[in-house]
Amino acid sequence: MLVDSHCHIHFSQFFGKVSEIVGNMLSSGVIHALCVSVDLEDYSVLLETIDPFPSLSASFGIHPNHDGNFDGEMLSEEELFLRAQMSDRVVAIGETGLDYCRVQNDEQVKFQQELFRRHIRVAKQLGKPLIIHCRQAGDDVIRILVEEGADRVGGVMHCCTESLSFVEKAMDISFYISYSGIVTFKNAQDVQSVAKMVPMSRLLVETDSPYLSPVPFRGSTNQPAYVLHVADKIAKLKDIPVEDVHDATTANFFRLFPLSAPRTQK
Repeated sequence: MLVDSHCHIHFSQFFGKVSEIVGNMLSSGVIHALCVSVDLEDYSVLLETIDPFPSLSASFGIHPNHDGNFDGEMLSEEELFLRAQMSDRVVAIGETGLDYCRVQNDEQVKFQQELFRRHIRVAKQLGKPLIIHCRQAGDDVIRILVEEGADRVGGVMHCCTESLSFVEKAMDISFYISYSGIVTFKNAQDVQSVAKMVPMSRLLVETDSPYLSPVPFRGSTNQPAYVLHVADKIAKLKDIPVEDVHDATTANFFRLFPLSAPRTQK
């Protein structure tokens, strides 16, 4: 029994195939997947996509690399709040965060940071955990989470590739650490060395599908069923039975996202 804590099953790569993908997931022993929003346009598609499938839940958020504008202005906290309440399938806020990989000026940095803060405030209002995207922005991500009191709701550092220092700071403010197919890559020794150190009580696994297919599926479209290979790698790194990874990460997921549990158990 396992959970994919982060996927994008509503993306175009899966159009016309969602029933098959969910079937593969369930037959592989993956009992639930959290389908994560990245912008306003995909949010309605996400909700429509997951509607027939009780084994899928949703999040709402604007990815830092996506357009956070609405009617020519940055999406307000009120708009974020209202949209996050459009469906009872929404169990988390995100993905949100900071990504400095492509920023070209200080204005873009300021925009990302302000939109990130607004997501945190909405998460606190709704009492829902955060899904954090962090790329080349670790210090600012931790600083803003602390300044905004994000420990009140906690969340997950998704697809984590950060240092042990970052991970420890994140765990100190009630965040879980999630690993994707990257941890299976041959050249990911730094990620693997940190993953070995994350306590089982703070660990999640994910696919980030359709991206980042784990070994042995590199080069193909990722899907939630492949989260099994992420769990296998974590077990090997920690030298523990894979069943321990399944049990711990599944329990951690439903502890962090309790609104996902009742629908899955129906």
